[in-house]
Amino acid sequence: MSELKSSLPGQADDGARADRRPLMAGQGYKSATAHEAAKQEHGPLARFLKSCAAGTALATLARPALAQAEQQAAATAHLFTSSQVVGVSVVIGVISAALLSTLWLVRQRGNLENESREIRSALSDAQQRISQYQALIADKNRRIVIWDGNARPELLGQLPPETGAPQDGEFLAFGLWLKSRSASELEKAIDRLRDEAQSFDMVVETIRDEILEAQGRVSGGRAFVRFVALNNLRAELAELRIERDRLMTSISAFQTMLDAIDMPAWQRDPVGRLTWVNQAYGEAVEARSPQQAINEGREMLTTVARERIRATTTPESPFHDKISTVVRGNRTFFDVVDVRVPGGSAGIAIDVSDIEAVRAELERTLKSHAETLDHLATPVAIFDGDRRLQFYNQAFVALWELDIAFLEGRPDNSELLERLRAAKKLPDQLNWKSWKEAALSVYRALDTQSDLWHLPNGQTLRVFATAHPQGGATWVFENLTEQVDLETRYNTLVKVQGETIDHLSEGVAVFGPDGRIRLSNPAFRALWGITETEAKPGTHIRALGEACTPSYDRPDGWKTFAELITSFDDERRSGQGTLELFSGLVLDYAVIPLPNAQTMLTFVNMTDSVRAERALTEKNEALRKADELKNDFVQHVSYELRSPLTNIIGFTDLLRTPGVGPLTERQAEYIDHISTSSSVLLTLVNDILDLATVDAGIMRLNYADIDLNDLLDDVSMQIADRLHESGVALEITAPAYLGSIVADPQRLKQILLKLLSNAANFSPEGTSISLECHREGTDFVFAVSDRGPGISPDMIATVFDRFATGAKSGKRGGAGLGLSIVDSFVSLHHGDVTIDSEPGKGTTVVCRIPSVDVPHSAAAE
Repeated sequence: MSELKSSLPGQADDGARADRRPLMAGQGYKSATAHEAAKQEHGPLARFLKSCAAGTALATLARPALAQAEQQAAATAHLFTSSQVVGVSVVIGVISAALLSTLWLVRQRGNLENESREIRSALSDAQQRISQYQALIADKNRRIVIWDGNARPELLGQLPPETGAPQDGEFLAFGLWLKSRSASELEKAIDRLRDEAQSFDMVVETIRDEILEAQGRVSGGRAFVRFVALNNLRAELAELRIERDRLMTSISAFQTMLDAIDMPAWQRDPVGRLTWVNQAYGEAVEARSPQQAINEGREMLTTVARERIRATTTPESPFHDKISTVVRGNRTFFDVVDVRVPGGSAGIAIDVSDIEAVRAELERTLKSHAETLDHLATPVAIFDGDRRLQFYNQAFVALWELDIAFLEGRPDNSELLERLRAAKKLPDQLNWKSWKEAALSVYRALDTQSDLWHLPNGQTLRVFATAHPQGGATWVFENLTEQVDLETRYNTLVKVQGETIDHLSEGVAVFGPDGRIRLSNPAFRALWGITETEAKPGTHIRALGEACTPSYDRPDGWKTFAELITSFDDERRSGQGTLELFSGLVLDYAVIPLPNAQTMLTFVNMTDSVRAERALTEKNEALRKADELKNDFVQHVSYELRSPLTNIIGFTDLLRTPGVGPLTERQAEYIDHISTSSSVLLTLVNDILDLATVDAGIMRLNYADIDLNDLLDDVSMQIADRLHESGVALEITAPAYLGSIVADPQRLKQILLKLLSNAANFSPEGTSISLECHREGTDFVFAVSDRGPGISPDMIATVFDRFATGAKSGKRGGAGLGLSIVDSFVSLHHGDVTIDSEPGKGTTVVCRIPSVDVPHSAAAE
């Protein structure tokens, strides 16, 4: 460090070390100036000027010689001409000048060589010193910053990398690598150095907790700041200095703070004497100042208390207890804390007299409240600031059925909820964690929280949780099971009653004993044509009667209702009757007294019933007459339609006989067409007449004992021609003996023929249809199946409808009455018919014909 200091200009020992510093900054500057002057002195211009001066001097010296030569020349003029004399003179002068210049140049060259040797020697010495200084500055443990006026500062040397100091121009941004406090102090010191030439020595800390020494000096009009990375010993010393300053600052701040508080604080030496007290201590011992209390040794605590503190206090276990003493003549309780420190002890006392008084009063109050709460039927639990159970009453134990030992262990509120949840006594929650956090948020809430708990055992609790200002919370559990049950029943009853009344088609209005309406339904208001405002609760019956006057104003209306409802008779009367309003509505009314001194007035709209009754009476008479006309029509049409067709068919057959004469081929073809068309028309007419007869209810079944085997033979013979035309075969499957059945032979044969004809119509040529027959008890069951195109599912529901035809897919068209007639005839026999079909796989129709016990005639219902 001494070596580096000696290299800096402006040090205090500059004069003493001048012999060892031949080339300092200022001296170096002067030497450079002399050197420049010497260079200027020996420059080309100077040499030229000297040459000219030398030439002038030579000319001056040469003039006498020239004069003498001229004289000699004159004396010897007779020997040389004038031009020859002049030339010789000039030559002699030039030679003389050249000789003189050569002598002067030789002399000057010797001088220059001497000066050059001196300059080279001085330059070598200067370069050697500069190398020494640069090696000293380039040490990695130091860095120098030089300011020369307002020019940009020059940086020399560098600091170790572990310091974190930048090696470039950011070095001067001290805030980036020094701690804020050190950077601020350094910048202020540099400003004073440059502005006021005020030197400084200080220690700074880097952000990497490295210690640097900074020195600032001014020399030769320039400012120098040197940064040195300290070695271990000096760094430790600097750290201790910084730590000392910090501790002194902290101690001063703590003492100032302790002087500002109203709690007595003190510090003692190892023998127990006071060494420092705060202002509150001095006031407590009635001293004018803290120093007076120290000088006079005024004690605030009694001797017994001090001895107790000294005996019980150890470095590991400080003293902390309440001590009673007298302050300003009053008994005062202090919460005293005293700790043992290496240089003695320190303590502080907190006045808790008011707290102790409040605590005693609180204990009495809590005891009284506990006795009161313990006799309440409402469960109560109180938790302290640590959320631990502090109090519970007997109702709480009975509600949750918890062990006394568990409760006496002062469980945490969260632990208590977990125990209740494990016992399945809390409401089931989808997210237990969120529910528990919401329940325990009462400790952070400002207002009382209320919630309904529906327990698994069917109980309903209203839970009130209130946070205490000093910490903790009180939980109150109000059992609302009976109340909720009653309210639920009542609300359900009222809701059902209201919904029922509102949706009744009958008008309902309920009046109180004072004649004011209590409720009414929409049907009541709609029947009388009044608004909801006119029938609002509280409206008197007379005002309601006036609102209903446009609909009915006769005495047997609202005047009678008012007398029945507001009568003062001992026995409340009821009444009923019928009103026909001006609008044409017919209402049946009833006045019904209710058990709660109220009266219900109901109105039933009988308009439609009355009108329907009147219309039915009129229509019944018209239908009776129409039925007579229909029966007469069927009877007349049956004869009028069949008679011409019978004649056409008869004459057609007659034309075919040989006795009439021969027919041409065309005539025979026409006769066949006439015969076929007439047969089809006769069949259609018979079908229509049969259905009309069924609809008219005049068709009667002629029951007879039918041999089923004979019936099947007869049917197979009648259907043979039709099957032959369609190219379809018939397969009959039946037992050898089917027995007999009591039914209408003609209608049963029609059923079979219709089903077989329909199956043949929809069966492809070359296929066969089947007729399967069997007996189930007394019932005759038969099924007709074909292998035709089948019926789609959406068409099966309409196959028995009249005029439902499948002519687009059958060989022959028709009116679509075949299956309808089958269904009607089967129904007349009290049987049933079903159809099963699947597109592309054919259709099967199954009929069941029951047998009657005694042959008789029956008309269609």
